[in-house]
Amino acid sequence: MTLRQTILNYYEVTKPPIVGLLVLTALGGVVIAAGRNSSFSTLFLVIGAVTLGSAGANVLTGYFDRDIDAVMNRTKLRPIPSRRIYPAEKALLYGILLIFLSFVLSYIISPLILLLMILGIFDNVIIYSKILKRRNPVNIILGGFSGGVPAAIGFFSVATTGKPWILGLVLGILVVLWIPTHIWSLALRVREDYARAKIPMLPVVVSEKVAVRCIGSTSVLLVAFTLLPQVVKSFGIVYLISAASFGAVMLALNFWLIAKPDKSKAWLVFKFSSPYLAFIFIAMMVDSLAV
Repeated sequence: MTLRQTILNYYEVTKPPIVGLLVLTALGGVVIAAGRNSSFSTLFLVIGAVTLGSAGANVLTGYFDRDIDAVMNRTKLRPIPSRRIYPAEKALLYGILLIFLSFVLSYIISPLILLLMILGIFDNVIIYSKILKRRNPVNIILGGFSGGVPAAIGFFSVATTGKPWILGLVLGILVVLWIPTHIWSLALRVREDYARAKIPMLPVVVSEKVAVRCIGSTSVLLVAFTLLPQVVKSFGIVYLISAASFGAVMLALNFWLIAKPDKSKAWLVFKFSSPYLAFIFIAMMVDSLAV
């Protein structure tokens, strides 16, 4: 295996699309808190810490899930189950190194940020991947806490902000509410994969009709929650128009899925969910910089 292939394997095992989305929410947290006063040093440290922490957590969950990844069509070609990284312990050490470096950068920002990083990684790697994923149909509810941590890290990394501190929690909760729609719509699309691996994701253990109602319900809650910052007047017209427009599309896709449930519509909901979250945070940033 060439050096280039090795580098690409170790890059792929971090799950870059997931890392990129989480880094965007962390960046959004900084900009939303500080607006035009966002400092380059804070942005650099937050982006570095969240990138390393998210990547490291993804590597560790990939290491722990290597047995089930090997039997799922969607995941069997990932670097660890396909033995492009072998032995698997190489990935374990790599993930630990990334997490250690993220802790160093987090501590440089503040002890609070280090605590948040530790809690987020613990929730993702231990609570979700090691304890709940193979045992509980609503595993992603508690496991989703880690997804909201980067946004909170970004917001609370700013020492002084004109925004109410509760907004930092709102940003994190928004991501937590987004996760069930994102994960369950994917699980509905590939439910045979999860069933083969004996992973009791909610869409696998309930009927399709119940699954789409659960997905739709969480989507309604998510869209409603995106309007909460507007209620407390944290953002302006740019965010209001964006949240309402993207929310309308999200609800339309989910109502279509409920009315005529099938895997192709679940896939559309899944594919739209990531751009949806990204657009929401971008709209918040644009509004914050426009003030």
